[in-house]
Amino acid sequence: MANTTTPTMARSFLQVAATEEAAPPLRAVQIEGLVVLKIIKHCKEFSPSLVTGQLLGLDVGSVLEVTNCFPFPIREEDEEIEAEGANYQLEMMRCLREVNVDNNTVGWYQSMLFGCFQTVELIETFMNYQENIRRCVCIIYDPSRANQGVLALKALKLSDSFMDLYRNNNFTGEKLREKNLSWVDIFEEIPIKVSNSALISAFMTELEDDTPVTQCDYDRLQLSTSPYLERNVEFLIECMDDLSIEQQKFQYYYRNLSRQQAQQQAWLQKRRSENMSRKAAGEEPLPEEDPSNPVFKPIPEPSRLDSFLITNQIANYCNQINGSDEFVTFIVVAMGLGVETLLSLRVSGQSFSRLYLMKALHEN
Repeated sequence: MANTTTPTMARSFLQVAATEEAAPPLRAVQIEGLVVLKIIKHCKEFSPSLVTGQLLGLDVGSVLEVTNCFPFPIREEDEEIEAEGANYQLEMMRCLREVNVDNNTVGWYQSMLFGCFQTVELIETFMNYQENIRRCVCIIYDPSRANQGVLALKALKLSDSFMDLYRNNNFTGEKLREKNLSWVDIFEEIPIKVSNSALISAFMTELEDDTPVTQCDYDRLQLSTSPYLERNVEFLIECMDDLSIEQQKFQYYYRNLSRQQAQQQAWLQKRRSENMSRKAAGEEPLPEEDPSNPVFKPIPEPSRLDSFLITNQIANYCNQINGSDEFVTFIVVAMGLGVETLLSLRVSGQSFSRLYLMKALHEN
């Protein structure tokens, strides 16, 4: 009995071992509070310069745990300095390994200004990380938004469908329609969960100040968002200009394509009439397509990647402008609503849905 069941059990075990288990999708990024403070400190100290750093942690099921990080030296164009930066990273990883700290790379962090991060360089960095790391994320922090009292921390990854197209470098309209890919499908934002150990939570409780906050403490806060709104509008106008240039490229492409198709039809009609004459004379007809003819040379379609990134950035600027106090004030005044409406919007949060709801109630 044992001799008959053992081979079956062995084969089943080997089959299970040989079967590659599908990795669960990434659902959340769990980052320790100390890592958040390190990222904020690094980005804040060098602002408005952009900085980057390495994220270390563990890939546990559907959660990516970020337990440590360290900053990268500021990059320059010199190749020797880039080589020193690579040696610096290896040395840091070795030192962390010696003190028994998690030294598994799970991604990187970088700073941004006014929500501007949708660039080709970011995508290339993602693809370079994907060659060695199955799942990685990029933590993005915006010091300019943090000055407005917002924890501007995002965890991003590239969508699988976008990475397939990027590897093939095929961003034509036909491929995008085939994959059903639009500009909103480039990046995926992963929810961030900040965690602390019980010891740190207890220590933070002891550090809490029991002194009540006074009005003078509130007066010290910088609540004005006028410079932030102004810069967002400036960047939005620049992005609109860039998008207009991209649209002109496609208009030029479609004009050339239409002109080429007209030339092809004229050439085919001429060739067909010539073949009819050759048939009447008893001669062999000529082929209707001539690859050597420049009329049949395909015109390369421009990539839509830049226009997708610009559109993504425009949407980001619009969302930030929508949440601005000054912008909501302007809309409220333009609609002729009262001060009570303005105060209620600022307390409850700014959104156009609430704004138009308040307008309807005001009219009734």
